[in-house]
Amino acid sequence: MNGKSHSARIAVAWLLSASIIPVIVPAPAHAIVVFDPSNYTQNVLTAVRSLQQVTNQITSLQNEATMLINQGKNLASLPYSALAQLQQSIQKTQQLLAEAQSIAYDVQQIDQAFQQHYAQVDPAATDAQLIANAKSRWQTSVGALQDAMRVQAGIVQNMDASKGEMAALVGESQGASGALQAAQAGNQILALQAQQLADLTAVTAANGRAMALQAAEQAAAAEQGREHRKRFLTPGTTYQPGQAKMFYE
Repeated sequence: MNGKSHSARIAVAWLLSASIIPVIVPAPAHAIVVFDPSNYTQNVLTAVRSLQQVTNQITSLQNEATMLINQGKNLASLPYSALAQLQQSIQKTQQLLAEAQSIAYDVQQIDQAFQQHYAQVDPAATDAQLIANAKSRWQTSVGALQDAMRVQAGIVQNMDASKGEMAALVGESQGASGALQAAQAGNQILALQAQQLADLTAVTAANGRAMALQAAEQAAAAEQGREHRKRFLTPGTTYQPGQAKMFYE
């Protein structure tokens, strides 16, 4: 009986020990997580390449945006214009030339004036007519000198305005935001130089006109002097002394 009791106790102890030992059930094969270093590395490389592509796309978009901004600047017009001032200066010089006294800058009028007052002396003209022609030529020469000085004064006044416009245009050219603004500033500087050349041409024409009329007056006076001498020395003419009076008195 003791032997049976001992065997029973061993059986009970085994059952108790079996009840507290966890039962390990093998997991299915598809539920086991397996770390593959090669696959992990490939995934990381793929992610890096994708990130690099995204970065490149962002950089490309930034470059395109910058290019569009620059194109917009290149197409922006210059906000400054010197055209009105240049036109005003040119019109002022043209007005001074148009106010030329006696003989203007007209070919037909010049031909008529020279034929009437500077041509060969008419032997049939009276002394009074010769004196009147000489006075008219002298007045024309004096008027031409005055016209030349007026044109010179007007151009000197234009120089102050041209100086200010040149400074403004150079500043606009240096501060241009794009190619179009720089080109427009350069074009206006060229226009300003053209206006200055026009002023130079005008003063040259006015001075040349004055010198030409003076030379023509001297030539006509010499011809008229020869006619007076011829009349004085012609036999049969009677010299009548009288009070001398200059034609400008």
